[in-house]
Amino acid sequence: MPTRSYTAIVEKEGTGYVALCPELDVASQGETVESATANLKEAVELFLECADPTEVERRLHTQVFITRFEAAHG
Repeated sequence: MPTRSYTAIVEKEGTGYVALCPELDVASQGETVESATANLKEAVELFLECADPTEVERRLHTQVFITRFEAAHG
């Protein structure tokens, strides 16, 4: 089975964590960073297994850039 690398952006929310795959706009959550990431992987795999190929193609963002910047405040 072919594999592809995806991005997980994990953010603390309340007492747990939310994980987002920006390439496919799929999200999941978990009690820890590790569980949120594992749940996201499962959600992406289920999406790829069940979604129509045209839906996957429509949602797939092949160029995702993660960067940081500074902004003045106060």
